[in-house]
Amino acid sequence: PWVHALLVDGVIAGVGGVLTFLPQIALLFLFLSILEDSGYMARAAFIMDKLLHKTGLSGRSFVPMLMGFGCSVPGVMAARTLENERDRRMTIMLTPFMSCSAKMPVYALFIAAFFPKYRGFVVFGIYALGLLVAIVCAMILKKTVLKGGHSPFVMELPAYHLPTVGNVLRSMWERAWSFIKKAGTVILLSAIVLWFLQGFGVENGRFGMVEDLNHSILAVIGSGIAWLFTPLGWGNWQSAVATITGLIAKENVVGTFGVLFGGFDEVAENGWQIWANMREVFTPLAAYSFLVFNLLCAPCFAAMGAIKREMNSAKWTLFAIGYQCVFAYAVSLVLYQLGMLFTGHGNLLGSIFAFAIAALILYLLFRPYKESRTLSKPVKI
Repeated sequence: PWVHALLVDGVIAGVGGVLTFLPQIALLFLFLSILEDSGYMARAAFIMDKLLHKTGLSGRSFVPMLMGFGCSVPGVMAARTLENERDRRMTIMLTPFMSCSAKMPVYALFIAAFFPKYRGFVVFGIYALGLLVAIVCAMILKKTVLKGGHSPFVMELPAYHLPTVGNVLRSMWERAWSFIKKAGTVILLSAIVLWFLQGFGVENGRFGMVEDLNHSILAVIGSGIAWLFTPLGWGNWQSAVATITGLIAKENVVGTFGVLFGGFDEVAENGWQIWANMREVFTPLAAYSFLVFNLLCAPCFAAMGAIKREMNSAKWTLFAIGYQCVFAYAVSLVLYQLGMLFTGHGNLLGSIFAFAIAALILYLLFRPYKESRTLSKPVKI
């Protein structure tokens, strides 16, 4: 039975998860290749340079961050076009804050369950929050760990022309194949690890495959870290486990909730089968806090692998992932604790921490800063 489960739920499901992303990634690369080959993308970067310069970014950062709305992996990989090391690292760190397509099923589940009357407003707010946080983080990073002068934006604007079919298809294939090699293996291995953790544990006094998910290794891990998320409003082991599986692939959150709250291997995109059980665990404010945390925390394993590859430094990779997780925790805590305070259910300690974190962020954001005239060294690509 465990061999069958490994092949079906681990290997095949992992490969299937990769293949479901491939068509949209190929289409994304196709249209981006058309924009690049026609000469339009260079002009978009040039137009955005003045605006992005105020946040500490370069106009060239616009393209990777735009790609991040489709998938963080190609967005991070596209940052290699930046010649300045400082701009490149900052762009890689900020791109995962964009709402990639893998986060949409999570939004759909929670918005349909808790905010059905305000779904358009909540979706717009989530997307806008990701952009706002990216801007705030960029302005903080340029005053702290990524100091340095802004590299001059010099770009030759190619003439407009019709893209050639051969160039477009070749570019699309090279990028799609690179995505398969770099991201596919990471997702596959992660899915196998997840299968093992949620399928095995101690039950009836012996270790082996478990029938009750509450006895699995994953449940034990989730129970051990659930207290960390109590200040965010969702300190239950199911949410903690879903957050862990979301690090493998963000859409795993929906599947995990389907198993934990309803006993379903699969749920509909809006998850109507498990709404009632979710409402017993989450309040609307806690649900929004969960959405915000999963929007801003570290991306999926595939994107982490891409960050490691593009940073070419274990130190900077760990810093980028840690920075994203800490900032996600801080923003979610502030939103939940202040929301509880304004609704008359806040607690003194939580409110103090929320105000202290908000004050620290505002200080780092608006403190005086003199931009260095020294440019960081170019990156060898």
